[in-house]
Amino acid sequence: MPLWSEYRETARARGSLAFELYIVESTPAMAPPQMLEILPEHLAYQKQMESEGKLFMAGPLSDASGEQMSGGGMIIYRAASLEDAKLLTENDPMHAKGGRTFTLRKWLVNEGSLSISVGFANQTAALS
Repeated sequence: MPLWSEYRETARARGSLAFELYIVESTPAMAPPQMLEILPEHLAYQKQMESEGKLFMAGPLSDASGEQMSGGGMIIYRAASLEDAKLLTENDPMHAKGGRTFTLRKWLVNEGSLSISVGFANQTAALS
């Protein structure tokens, strides 16, 4: 397996975007009523991270059937490093207060397209 940096440079050399983001899979560690107590702080933190340009996307995940809420979620951060992304994740009240545990990984975005800018928390959209 190539090192991450080698793979990123190979992707760029072949013309891919090779844009690094950081994916957080957040898994429930408390009962839903306890997590609901932390939710307002978590959402305020997410809104702050969005306004600072650090939050790319976030939201809840379904179970494997796609029909039920799992209680977990996914967060995608823009950060300078894995260490910076880890600090962002650890400072989220939902993780800091033990409501959820998390796994954090780098994500190298190579393909796809995006033609709109959407601010989920403040409900804005702009074409570019």
